[in-house]
Amino acid sequence: MSAPAAARPARRGLGAGAKRGILAGVIVVLLVFVVLGTRVVSNDAADAGADEGFNAETFGAERFPGIQEAIAEKAVDADELAQAIAADAEAAVEEYAVPSSGGPVFSVTFTGTVGEGQSGIYDVAVDGLPDDLLVRVQTGPAINGTELRDATGDIVFGEFTNQIEFQNAAAALNDEMKVQVLDSVDAASLEGSTVTVTGAFTLINEAAWLVTPAHLEAG
Repeated sequence: MSAPAAARPARRGLGAGAKRGILAGVIVVLLVFVVLGTRVVSNDAADAGADEGFNAETFGAERFPGIQEAIAEKAVDADELAQAIAADAEAAVEEYAVPSSGGPVFSVTFTGTVGEGQSGIYDVAVDGLPDDLLVRVQTGPAINGTELRDATGDIVFGEFTNQIEFQNAAAALNDEMKVQVLDSVDAASLEGSTVTVTGAFTLINEAAWLVTPAHLEAG
C-alpha cells in the first residue's frame, strides 16, 4: 500500500484582532471619501446663497423705476388710442399693445376729471373720448392685475422659477407703485379733482379701460 497523503492543514478563520483591523481600515477609507467630498461653507457664503432666490420686495424696488419710465415712453394719448381701437382693434393691438397671457396690454396717458369711486377705483371723464367709453383708474388700497409687469414685455416668465414667483413679481411691482406713486395722493378726496394719469390697461372690453397708474398727479 502506498503511503497516505500528507494531511492538509485545516483552514482557519480570521482572528478577532484581524477582523478589527480590517474594519478599522474600511472606516478610515470611508472617512477620507467623506472629507474629500465635503465643501465647507462659511456663514457669509450661506447668507449670499440665500439672497440668490427671488425676493419680492427687492424686485419691486429695483424694477419699478424702469417699468415706470418705459410705460411713459410707450404711452399713447387716450383720444388717439380710442380712435385706433374703434377703427380696427386688431391693428391697434399690433401697433400699440404688448401681448400677455391676460390679453393685450396698452400704455396710455390722459388728463381728466375724477368722478365717483368705489373701493379705490374712480371713473375719469376725459375730453375727446367717446361718451360710451368708460375710463377708470385704480388708486388702492388694493391694486389688482399684472399690467405693470406685462406692459413693457421686458419681464418674462423665463426669469422666474415658477408661476408663483411670476405672479409675486406682478404683486411686488403693484406694491412698489403704491409706495412711489399713490402714497402722496389723497385718494379719498380725488372726486371732482383733475388728474393726469400715465399707466397701463389690459384690453378685455373695448368700452371699458381699467388703468393701473405708473404716474398719477392730482391738481
